[in-house]
Amino acid sequence: MSFNYQEFTTRNIGFVNEKEQLLLKNATVFIPGVGGMGGIVAACLARSGVENFIIADMDEFEVSNLNRQIFANLNSVGKSKAETTKEELQLINPNIKITLYNETWVNHLEDILPQVDVVVNGCDDSLSTVKLMRKCKVHGIHAVDAFAATLPNVYVIRAEDPRPEEVFKYPTFGIPDESLTKEIASGCLIKEIEHVAVHSSSLNYIDLTVAQEIMEGKRSRVSFAPMVWTTGCMMSYEAIRTILKKPGGPSVKGLFFNVWTGKIEKPKNFLIAALRRLLVKKYL
Repeated sequence: MSFNYQEFTTRNIGFVNEKEQLLLKNATVFIPGVGGMGGIVAACLARSGVENFIIADMDEFEVSNLNRQIFANLNSVGKSKAETTKEELQLINPNIKITLYNETWVNHLEDILPQVDVVVNGCDDSLSTVKLMRKCKVHGIHAVDAFAATLPNVYVIRAEDPRPEEVFKYPTFGIPDESLTKEIASGCLIKEIEHVAVHSSSLNYIDLTVAQEIMEGKRSRVSFAPMVWTTGCMMSYEAIRTILKKPGGPSVKGLFFNVWTGKIEKPKNFLIAALRRLLVKKYL
């Protein structure tokens, strides 16, 4: 069967116009981490008509990934996530161009970032993420990310914004790249969970014993397909917003979609956040 881009994207028109579709076609997106949320973003953007990707992942699919990762199945278990994602995206659109990086991607940001229109972070390594966000500021690149939360969420770090490590008071803040270690960065997750607990009702929807084990490093982060896929879709919308230069969108403090109540939970004002933070810190 012959592939025709116009026919492929014909039902996109209405959500976007012809000019915007061309912008999507020519955009380049960098996605470090294409497992859970990152995989959903890659699939959504490919089906939206984006034809240029740089993706990075060092892992292989595992059975534990089957519960949420879009390209994980019994045939892909044991295979490279990056290679599999490339194959799957080119089955959607054979014209897609994809550059792959492995675990060394963070050392190549000076080469990667000048090529891209937006970064969508699917990496769950705090040290790499801190370095990525710093480099995005240097190169004037907007980044889209999501919190470790039980509610679907998204936040956007625009080039002019303070870095998440400053906003969330990560232990990495103020420490130069060459002095950063995984031990220092290990404290970032606690601060991230603190922010999530202050500004959303996420902790209402998790077994608190499990949450404590996650914070103590005894258990991997919990993940659930509806949450992961909804978050990935929200991240995709923000990537598209950035590419099309549409106004609005969440700040670096993010927003949460409470699927159980049907409400959007936005960052609390200073006074309420301060009071909630006292309670959260005491609990954590």
